[in-house]
Amino acid sequence: MKIIDINGCTVEINNLNDSIQITRRYKQYEHENKGFSELDKKLNRYWTDMYEKLLKIKSQKEEKSKI
Repeated sequence: MKIIDINGCTVEINNLNDSIQITRRYKQYEHENKGFSELDKKLNRYWTDMYEKLLKIKSQKEEKSKI
C-alpha cells in the first residue's frame, strides 16, 4: 500500500504493523544537543503525521473486517 507523507511524497508500506511500531519509536527521538531542537520539532511532526495515518489505515482495515 502507498500513503502520502506530510511533504507530499509517496511512501510504500509493506508491513503495516511493523511500520506503526517504527513510527511510534521515531516520533519520540530527539537529539541530546539542544541546537537541533528545530530539526527535532520538524521530525516529530513528520513521524507523528505518519504514525497517525498508519493508525487510521489499520483502524479502517479492522472496521472492514468486522463487516
